[in-house]
Amino acid sequence: MRHRVSRLRTRALAVGLALAASALMPSGSAGAADSYEWAALGDSYTAGVFVGTPQPALGDASRDGCDRTTDAYPDVVDRELAEFPPGKPVHLTNVSCGAAVISDITKTRQTPISPVQPPAAGWPSVDPQIQRAALSESTDVVTIGVGGNSLPFGGMLLKCLEQGAAGTSCRDHYTNPPAGEESINEKLARVQDEYIEMLAEVHQAAPNAKVVTVGYPAVLPDNSGDCNRLSLTELGSISHSDIDWLREDVLKQLNSTIQRVSNFFGDRYVDVYASSVGHDACQPAGTKWVEGICGDAEAYWPAKLPGTLLNCGIINKRATLVHPNAAGHANTAAHVERAIRIALLER
Repeated sequence: MRHRVSRLRTRALAVGLALAASALMPSGSAGAADSYEWAALGDSYTAGVFVGTPQPALGDASRDGCDRTTDAYPDVVDRELAEFPPGKPVHLTNVSCGAAVISDITKTRQTPISPVQPPAAGWPSVDPQIQRAALSESTDVVTIGVGGNSLPFGGMLLKCLEQGAAGTSCRDHYTNPPAGEESINEKLARVQDEYIEMLAEVHQAAPNAKVVTVGYPAVLPDNSGDCNRLSLTELGSISHSDIDWLREDVLKQLNSTIQRVSNFFGDRYVDVYASSVGHDACQPAGTKWVEGICGDAEAYWPAKLPGTLLNCGIINKRATLVHPNAAGHANTAAHVERAIRIALLER
């Protein structure tokens, strides 16, 4: 739940922006659309996966395997904007999808991988997110949170777990990779190129929209010594030196890449890293905004994922795989809400 003082500050900002917008709105604007159109695009850090109630609900025929949830930041922001609209209502179309890569936003069909009540034949593929959101000239705001799976950051964490358990370094693996493996610099350069292409296509699909990109939170501690290498509720066997490397040379560089490309296009970048420092996966419950490899999640989320050896049920936890919890999404929501209100004021 959002801290009361933070919420009051956000509302105060909302009042100021709404008053300014009403004062600046031309008298002949009666023919304008009845609502602002907001499209939320992104990966599991946008979709929510295990926070809140599945959206659509379990059993609903429209479920698509993307694991969107009601306590993920798009829905949290949507409720705040509904309670206090920025001049007129905001209509959210949320097509974020767990495991999405950058190309799934604009040009490739994604096959979702939700472990929650999958169909017997598996989830059918879905259209690129800009098509599912029906971006057009009438779209007012687009928020995008994507990039981690394109490295892939999750795959790198798993490699670091393996290397740490074997007493070797994943930093060495990705700095001087074996044949057929990209180095970390090659990965980041590729992500930059993909992000540039993706933003260009988003702007082409929604030429009148304000685009807001969302970075990743501080999932790793500033002090790697905070992590207990025996604890699966933190980062498990990943060595402290590899945690430092993942933080400085991977996660921070990914965020810098997203911000740099966003600035090039004149888009607004939302930094959620700075505000989440000290709330990483290695902090105690109640302080952490990111669950560890195993963690607390809603009852529908599994303890064991198909095709893996990981079983968090043995410690009465669920397979959260270093994703934000409800508190983490609430923090992101506060920053994204502010960015959307400012973007709408600038229209």
